[in-house]
Amino acid sequence: MPFADIIGHERIVEVFRRSVRSGKTPHSYIFEGIPGCGRKKTALALIQALFCKAVADDACGVCPSCRKVAGGNHGDIHFVEPLPDKRDISIDQLREIQRELALRPYEAPRKACIMEPAERMSVNAANSLLKTLEEPPGNAIIILLTENAEMLLPTIRSRCQLIRFSSLSPENVRLLLEQSGLSADVAELLAPLSEGSMKRAGELDNDTLVMRRETLLTHLAALDLGRIRTIFDTAEELAGNRDETLESLDLLLSVARDTVYLNAGCTDIVNTAIRPALESFAAGCTLDCALQMLGDIIETRRAIQRNANNKLALECLFMKMAEAIA
Repeated sequence: MPFADIIGHERIVEVFRRSVRSGKTPHSYIFEGIPGCGRKKTALALIQALFCKAVADDACGVCPSCRKVAGGNHGDIHFVEPLPDKRDISIDQLREIQRELALRPYEAPRKACIMEPAERMSVNAANSLLKTLEEPPGNAIIILLTENAEMLLPTIRSRCQLIRFSSLSPENVRLLLEQSGLSADVAELLAPLSEGSMKRAGELDNDTLVMRRETLLTHLAALDLGRIRTIFDTAEELAGNRDETLESLDLLLSVARDTVYLNAGCTDIVNTAIRPALESFAAGCTLDCALQMLGDIIETRRAIQRNANNKLALECLFMKMAEAIA
């Protein structure tokens, strides 16, 4: 996976290109970011570039070393994570990786270790890691993956170069999902709901979301202040537990954004598979109305995140929406 395969982190990739080209790559890094944002993929791309001898600042992707890294079977790369029946990374695991890193590389210029999630090291394991970070054996490179660097010991943070990874944009998630083989329509549906994480996108139930989007549009078209039952029924249908309600609001947010675009004369919408229904819905409200709906949805989502009652919050939202499109 050459650096060219990393999407959404161009600034970080350029820093790594320069460090590989100069031959002055630090021995230890902390990669901070949410799971699924590309931390591990970037770590492997960096190691692949360091191991490859064909390109000055990247990996060729075709030499034996590059193929082994991509295939996950390079003998000089070691992965450390909690054992299946354990919560934390143990002191014994740290001692074992220290012994491995002290050995000469089999074929690469140096050995490499990726630890995830680094914040799950036991106290003894974290203290044991300090000496290795101070004097990496055999020029080894150690990369710690974590959601929050502040959860690591200050002494560990001080010995590593911190690289912060931002969440992926919906457009980047959509592109990566399409590259993974999903249809453009499904990728467009999942991307806004992924929260910037490919891991999160992979956990979403595509079929259920498609059905919920169709249900959502049906209910939106039926909202009527003169028939208050339509509002209560919509809230009842879409309210679930907190996560399900937030997913429904994310779907609604995506629909509202497309409604704003259509009312503003922009045809480049996200939910292209339901364009006729969206155009019909957008025709029933003005641009100001669509913008107001967008703001109300965002505020309702924030209220749910602050533990507001899911059903009551949706009822209030749909009353506002019914009034706006009346």
